[in-house]
Amino acid sequence: MQDELEKPRPGVPVDLAEGLAMVLGPNPSPMTHWGTNTYLLGDSRLAVIDPGPDDPRHRAALRTAIAGRPVSHILVTHAHLDHSPLARPLSRETGAPVLAFGDARSGRSAVMQDLARSGLVGGGEGVDTGFCPDEILADGDRIAGDGWALRALHTPGHMGNHLCFLWEDSAFSGDHVMGWASSLVSPPDGDLTDFMAGCARLAATGVARLWPGHGAPVADGQARIAELIAHRMAREAQIRAALDEAPGTAAEITRRVYTDVPPALLVAAERNVLAHLIDLSGRGLARPETPLTASARFAVAG
Repeated sequence: MQDELEKPRPGVPVDLAEGLAMVLGPNPSPMTHWGTNTYLLGDSRLAVIDPGPDDPRHRAALRTAIAGRPVSHILVTHAHLDHSPLARPLSRETGAPVLAFGDARSGRSAVMQDLARSGLVGGGEGVDTGFCPDEILADGDRIAGDGWALRALHTPGHMGNHLCFLWEDSAFSGDHVMGWASSLVSPPDGDLTDFMAGCARLAATGVARLWPGHGAPVADGQARIAELIAHRMAREAQIRAALDEAPGTAAEITRRVYTDVPPALLVAAERNVLAHLIDLSGRGLARPETPLTASARFAVAG
């Protein structure tokens, strides 16, 4: 469902559509694929979407791609270290404000707030704990620039402060929906209950093409969202079957369910299983036998 896009070279602008270019960050990894996609929206006056990591090479590449044009907005989908840290240096350099849903703790559900207070920390790409936007974007807010207009859609799940930006019949989907992999959902920053609701909300907009935070554009956004929902439902069925056999911790159930995952990705898989177990608990389908922590043992509710 991804477009046929040859792997871009980091730092070299790629024209994707009229008024839209992308500069790939030099931060490939198992969690970021080729690296972070930083988008430049507009022609004579730009918006920068997801500036990326605070890497001097990426900063120089963006400066070259901007080519002296004014920057009116710096938009951040979420406060992970591969998306937001360059926002503040770029703001100082261009004078453009940074816009986002809120800081790294914003948008968490009550359950995730309680888990965070208990000391549970997230995994994956790492959180930009110092991130603070100049302007807060609420769900449904509209942002307009020179020849373009966006609408913010709050899609927590991968992270509480995650936004997608709707543009014409497409969307900048950040890490909520990507073509190359499913999104990591790692409590307390990630929330599977919110993630599934966010997928349904994004699908309901009728969005066609997706411009994700990593990997190639997604040509059929509706099909990809449906595929991700089906994938999560299938994983839920596996986890519930494992619980039917015997109670277990997230780590134990991960070893039962993820039998074909490279060892380097098992930690991320365990966080996803924990997210499923918390979701099942919230829906009354599972219960923690001990206080709700990353090491809690879960059983079938009843």
